[in-house]
Amino acid sequence: MDSQPDTGGLVLPASPIPGRDGPGLETWGWDERWAAELSALASPDLVPARVIAQHRGLWLVATAQGEAQALPTGRFRHQADEGELPVVGDWVACLPSPHDGGLRIDAVLPRRSAFRRRNAGSRVGAQIVAANIDTLFVASSLNRDLNPARLERYVAMGRESGAEPVVILTKADLCDDPEGVVARLEGELGVAVVALSAVSGQGLDRVAAWFSPGRTLALVGSSGVGKSTLLNRLAGQELMVTREIREDDARGRHTTSHRELFLLPGGPLMLDTPGMRELGLWDAEEGLSDTFADVANLAIRCRFHDCSHRTEPGCAVMAAVRDGALDARRLRSYRRLARELDEQPAPSRRREEERKFGKYVRNALAESVARKTYRG
Repeated sequence: MDSQPDTGGLVLPASPIPGRDGPGLETWGWDERWAAELSALASPDLVPARVIAQHRGLWLVATAQGEAQALPTGRFRHQADEGELPVVGDWVACLPSPHDGGLRIDAVLPRRSAFRRRNAGSRVGAQIVAANIDTLFVASSLNRDLNPARLERYVAMGRESGAEPVVILTKADLCDDPEGVVARLEGELGVAVVALSAVSGQGLDRVAAWFSPGRTLALVGSSGVGKSTLLNRLAGQELMVTREIREDDARGRHTTSHRELFLLPGGPLMLDTPGMRELGLWDAEEGLSDTFADVANLAIRCRFHDCSHRTEPGCAVMAAVRDGALDARRLRSYRRLARELDEQPAPSRRREEERKFGKYVRNALAESVARKTYRG
């Protein structure tokens, strides 16, 4: 009986591929700071690797010798809390397995950045979507699906992650005034905004500044905004399958099914992610304030320090809306995101909920691995 789990078409070699040496750890972003983090673990048997794909309990990592399949050690799986298991983009410390020639993940090196979202559904906790990202490209389409409120949400979370958010407006060939939209969004969001078309090539030269060797980029956005088409155009080859947009609502069909880190020509790394239907904020107060700096600057002048910017006398934010200095849509969006953060559980309770759920996940994973091993 085949004991290998379903990988949904993701190819995971059992061990470093013979005759296919890796391009070198520096190509995947390894530097002296990462080397120092590995040395701090004080174990000469550990080898560094970067997680380049993940699917259903399996990790594909890039090592100095090539690509390999990896699984967490029992000790690491038992001790890791929720959010501490490896995600795509992580640098991990591995031990060679004496049984199958693969690798065992013994530790995750401290992350320099982490893009988090609230768990989908009613479960309390956060999900780390990607780690160690230098630049977060937030993609949105310039057709009828353009949603400024969604961009504000992504940018706030990107700022909170520690990465540099950059808004990419795809399908510029479908918009009559792309530069006007760019100017408006740059003024509101306070980040770089680039309009481009993967079909005509318009604007592709403007994103070249972020595509330096060893730099890790991530591409996030809703399904169908053209992320996979853009990735293929930047790579010069078809890395991801693409589909046409639907005519009835101008939205594309979902293409990407898993997160994967690609090495692009010239040396930059691009992490493609599936479109996310739910993107709840998680511990993003600073990112929210930076994204709504216009609201935050006005709020300083409110009469009451705890002003909700609704009916209080002397509210400078509401006065700016009445005078036309602040877009009412921006205030509604700010209120919605601020309320979302206010409704999250207190930090102490949240940590306890995360700990309990992390223990549940570890036990379930251990049981699953044990069943697969027994059947094998």
